[in-house]
Amino acid sequence: MSPRAAHDFVYLASQSPRRVQLLQQLGVAHRPLLPDADEDAEALEHERPGELPLAYVQRVTLAKLDAARARRLRRDLAPAPILVADTTVALGRRILGKPADAGQARQMLQALSGRTHRVLTAVAVSLDADPDDGCEAAHALETSVSRVRFALLPPAFIEAYIASGEPFGKAGAYAIQGRVAAWVEHLSGSYSGVMGLPLFETARLLERAGVQLPA
Repeated sequence: MSPRAAHDFVYLASQSPRRVQLLQQLGVAHRPLLPDADEDAEALEHERPGELPLAYVQRVTLAKLDAARARRLRRDLAPAPILVADTTVALGRRILGKPADAGQARQMLQALSGRTHRVLTAVAVSLDADPDDGCEAAHALETSVSRVRFALLPPAFIEAYIASGEPFGKAGAYAIQGRVAAWVEHLSGSYSGVMGLPLFETARLLERAGVQLPA
């Protein structure tokens, strides 16, 4: 197999400021590749009946990659690898997505209180910077699985946390880097993965795609 061409930047197909921050931490040059106004990006995250958390997060990540590939071609942007990710919180077989309202956020936080849950983040990168040559689209995918245990969350904290607005737009209704960190008894796995972009796996994928990483 011939070596991948070198690239000095990657497209980041994510609206998450946390993923931007983490990619900057790696020192990787990147450009945003965000959905068009008429794209229903949230529809890609809809669950399928009976779907398990690992299958779900990997399927959604690859669907995001397909959508981002089409977006780059539609906009006629310069060829470069595309990086996408998706994070889900799982309590047993139950998937805890982004809460739609305060009621859902409250239910999720109450369910996580005093218990251990998993945080799964799948990351994918396109290996074909320019798939217009007739070759089948190629990608690489890795998944980080971490375990987080919360202490018992007092009802007053849950209500104040919801009022802060931080639970919204976050899988499981929380951000590990936010105020809820004071209630994390134990975390095993990848802290950056719980934030939304596991840096170890991401660095390996970018190297496979030929993206230059700082020494």
